[in-house]
Amino acid sequence: MEDKSKNYLLEVKNLRTGFPADNGMVVPVDGVSFHVNPKETLAIVGESGCGKSVTSMSILGLIHKQNGKI
Repeated sequence: MEDKSKNYLLEVKNLRTGFPADNGMVVPVDGVSFHVNPKETLAIVGESGCGKSVTSMSILGLIHKQNGKI
């Protein structure tokens, strides 16, 4: 069997994204890890407010540095 770890289309390891708040940092994404192989589809599902959009925006580099920290 071939080692697929070298063929990932996307690999995310221990993603953590936080936003400054009055009482410290709010961290909606903390320790998210996954990978996507060629010809695979990944669906990120969850309750409202669980961090799906922040996860996706972090991966795409769309979290503004003045507002958040990846």
